[in-house]
Amino acid sequence: MSQEIRNLEPKQLWNKFADLNAVPRPSKKEERVIQFMKDFGNHLGLETIEDEVGNVIIRKPATAGMEDRKPIVMQSHLDMVHQKNNDTVFDFDTQGIEMYVEGDWVKAKGTTLGADNGLGVATIMAILESDSIAHPALEALFTIDEETGMTGAQGLKGGLLKGEILLNLDTEEDDEIGVGCAGGVDVTATRDYKEEETPEFKIGYTITVKGLQGGHSGMQIHEGLGNANKLMNRLLFDGFENFGLRISEIDGGSLRNAIPRESNAIVAIDAVHEAAFEAEMKDFADLLKVEFKTMEPDLEIIVSKTELPEKIMDLGVQEGLTRALYAAHNGVYRMSPDIEGLVETSNNIARVIVKDGAIKIGCLTRSSVDSTKNDLANTLRATFELTGCEVEFSGDYPGWAPNMDSDILKVMVPIYERLNNGEKPHVAACHAGLECGILGTNYPNMDMISFGPNIKGAHSPDERAQISSAQKYWEFVLEILKNIPKK
Repeated sequence: MSQEIRNLEPKQLWNKFADLNAVPRPSKKEERVIQFMKDFGNHLGLETIEDEVGNVIIRKPATAGMEDRKPIVMQSHLDMVHQKNNDTVFDFDTQGIEMYVEGDWVKAKGTTLGADNGLGVATIMAILESDSIAHPALEALFTIDEETGMTGAQGLKGGLLKGEILLNLDTEEDDEIGVGCAGGVDVTATRDYKEEETPEFKIGYTITVKGLQGGHSGMQIHEGLGNANKLMNRLLFDGFENFGLRISEIDGGSLRNAIPRESNAIVAIDAVHEAAFEAEMKDFADLLKVEFKTMEPDLEIIVSKTELPEKIMDLGVQEGLTRALYAAHNGVYRMSPDIEGLVETSNNIARVIVKDGAIKIGCLTRSSVDSTKNDLANTLRATFELTGCEVEFSGDYPGWAPNMDSDILKVMVPIYERLNNGEKPHVAACHAGLECGILGTNYPNMDMISFGPNIKGAHSPDERAQISSAQKYWEFVLEILKNIPKK
């Protein structure tokens, strides 16, 4: 790892981030980072516990003169989204993130950076380790599995935390103070189908969609980014309509909370249509590139000959699948009528797998209004059930309702203005899923707020953290801790 990361200011923050990023920490495989955090707390001589689901809590007494302040919880999640470029050779299960500095940004070499939420974790670690930062009685809450189900927050029992104020460090714009967020539900459609022997008069092709930006399926769902699964379906639908294309396999997207960047399909067409098919696919690919030229300048669509696949999908199932994927809503479903510019409800068609006689389609539906979330989820359910799929809802988690009368909000706004020459922060709810809503179910009286430094391209290999913003954010954190209200 480049030493230049450790030399960045504030060194306390960047050094802890470098330590953390040396530890593999994929969602649902957090054993090593849990042990890393427990070792960290125990080494400092602080009370350190792991709860029954794997969350780590480290308690530190108030510094001298701060004993009369309200006790606080500082919270971030340990896991990170694992995405890499197609040509990057990297094993997230065994390797630490390879970071470098480019201008005012810290980036990773062909992978996600882990700034989401590693910079929050590193912030808390630096405060726990420091003997000079003033703060009230502090509980550091490091949750697990935020990115693929928020099961850590869901499993945290009531009564375990004593803090009255929770500072969630998982917002990705340094001028934003978060006071609310969307809830979500996973929608999964599955069905089995009969495979047929591929006729000998057909020829095989591989179709690849790649080069899309991808990104956060909540925070960036309104930006008009390309969805590889939807683009692939347009190509397959067109190929069937014009040339009787038959699908053998599809493998598109990856994680539910990441806008899919790539999709691959293996198909078969009648050999007699070879030249016409290739010409049509080239023309259609060029059309899509023009359509997405502003948001997706690096979009690539590659159609190349391959070995004839042995099996293809049952024709009726294939027709149902492509029509269902066409009809299934992707992107913004409804904007908030109450908060200008806020996406209220959306869906991300995140994963499409067709192989060996089985279809699996994974979506993440988000909304700050439960009834609208359920409406969109049922819309998807009806769409996929019409083509014979079984549909399951899972991982349902609540949103976080804004509290504009929050005591900690009243503290933070004037501090932000003082530190930034009178500039007002953007106090807002976000369309991402933060853990505050879940934590609030067992801690309904806890005053919660969310903030953080500038992080761009989260959930994609383009993820980057702004160095100057981290400095701004760090100063903000220290001032907040010094000004926590009295009991």
